[in-house]
Amino acid sequence: MKSRQNYVCTSLIFVLFCLILWWLIVIKQGKMPYVDQWTRVFVDTLADTPVYTWFRWITELGSRSFVQPLTIGMTVIIWFMYRDFRPAVIFGFGVLGTHFLNTVMKEMVARERPSISIILNAEGYSFPSGHSMISLVCYGLLAYFISKKLRSTIMITVVYISFALIILLIGISRYVINVHFLTDIITGYTFGSVILICLIRIYERMEANKEKR
Repeated sequence: MKSRQNYVCTSLIFVLFCLILWWLIVIKQGKMPYVDQWTRVFVDTLADTPVYTWFRWITELGSRSFVQPLTIGMTVIIWFMYRDFRPAVIFGFGVLGTHFLNTVMKEMVARERPSISIILNAEGYSFPSGHSMISLVCYGLLAYFISKKLRSTIMITVVYISFALIILLIGISRYVINVHFLTDIITGYTFGSVILICLIRIYERMEANKEKR
């Protein structure tokens, strides 16, 4: 069963990377991918609506001013929770490394945003979405490390669903408030997922080696 899930996950990521490669080619040609062309009309209708206002607040959960202190604070808390520096290092440097990688990728692609806003933490280039990519790693790791300390299956499910919902809403918020194209967000989620899986695998390998000693 687990091997089948890994196969499905790997296949999905492969398809997404193929799509992303195609989008990159189109963007580098100075054109807009069809997905972004088709979704531009809808987002324009959301300006100055209650939906826009609500997502304007949701997006703060993925902004630098919120994620940075959250990462620092949770790094310390995870250290005390596990009484071990390894999960804290995986979390702290995982989020920091994702931010660095996202910055490098944006500079390499150099795609202009649909709109610029200092207030909305939307400066610089657009592809991929930092909010989507970094939030997926940050909140994904939090869900993982918190759930490992829980014994109740119901509570574990609640934790995973809650953090998954936060991650999803943060990505959607960047589209709704018109500071990212939809392809930016999908790409951010894809790279964030790969990074999250790799970090969890690294931690689990470290734990397995620790038990062998």
